[in-house]
Amino acid sequence: MATNLPTIPVLDLAVLSDDTKRPEFIALLRYALIDVGFLYLKNHSVPQELIDRVCEYVPRLFNIPQEEKDKLLMINSPHFMGFSRLRTELTGGFIDHREQFDFGTTYETRWKPGITPDHWGLWGPSQWPEEDLIPGFRETFETYLTAVHNETIQLMSLFAEALQLPSDAFAKFHEPLDKMQSRAKEWSSLLNRSFRTYTSLVFVDLQIIKYPPTQEGSQQGFMGNGPHYDAGLVTFVLQLPSPHPALQMQLGDEWIDIPPIPGTFTVNLGQSLEYITQGAVRATYHHVVSSPIGSDARYALPFFQGCRLEVCLADEVLDIPPEILKLRDQRKYPIKTDPVRDKELYSHPSGYVVFLRGIKSHPDISERHYPTLFKEYFPDGKPKQLNIAY
Repeated sequence: MATNLPTIPVLDLAVLSDDTKRPEFIALLRYALIDVGFLYLKNHSVPQELIDRVCEYVPRLFNIPQEEKDKLLMINSPHFMGFSRLRTELTGGFIDHREQFDFGTTYETRWKPGITPDHWGLWGPSQWPEEDLIPGFRETFETYLTAVHNETIQLMSLFAEALQLPSDAFAKFHEPLDKMQSRAKEWSSLLNRSFRTYTSLVFVDLQIIKYPPTQEGSQQGFMGNGPHYDAGLVTFVLQLPSPHPALQMQLGDEWIDIPPIPGTFTVNLGQSLEYITQGAVRATYHHVVSSPIGSDARYALPFFQGCRLEVCLADEVLDIPPEILKLRDQRKYPIKTDPVRDKELYSHPSGYVVFLRGIKSHPDISERHYPTLFKEYFPDGKPKQLNIAY
């Protein structure tokens, strides 16, 4: 690996209490946003006690009986929530060597097949394990989901400062979960009166992932998660301790390890954020390599912060200051973009863009709940190499 590649910046929020250190913090954040696309965040607002409880639950979740996990299979959910068996998901055309649970917000779906847009299917209830099976799990993870979501909102106000934008520049793309929760009953009562009510729905997704080690006889570079960009605004990843680097980001032709650092979140930036900032923010290509044969499983908890489902990003591109655009144009590793593709992609509602990723990643769910889209994206049927047998 080349030695002149940048390291991943570590941003310490504690220094913001000292006004003399704020300019240095903002400068380092600006560098992370424009030149790297990844950063570590420490001394954040998510309580360590909560994180410790979350980490204690993770292996226990995967150790519940297989028949109990199968009761939560994602194929039961049109909202892409629930349990995914090993090697049942595609990322960037690669089969992912991982099993995972996806959890989201607590709300009932507003999706009505044939009446509301299909991408509203992103928004719906999670499938949770029974309380007596793993007591306290749901309460702990709903608390954690809300805490991390609200931390992302606070961080994005710092993103705005680093890009020399107004502090509320990104506010129209998201809302705090507690504000959305307070309107849940209002939305429900207005379902048949006005679809405009739902333009504030925001897609958030918390994944709990187990990456088993490489299997005997597998090819070198076995992928825990295939190379990809994240589609949304920002991703917070809690990487549990592991002796084997697995998460990697690409700059130029090189792959850079992003090992876990205790007490931090690993943060990476999504393509939606890249697009609305005219490419000033870098969304970085990344993947997860499986650990060596005979090693222990690795665990990670990525939290994906998306936009309001009905926002068309092509209509919301921000006015970026010339000095920031100059830094964008001077970066050492330029972003590879396709303006024609991007314009077409982001002219759709944001929720639709994320929804299509779900359709392409989960052919089994697509076939059951969205058969028309399944036929469009999988004209030859489900890939035979996937471990799908329900």
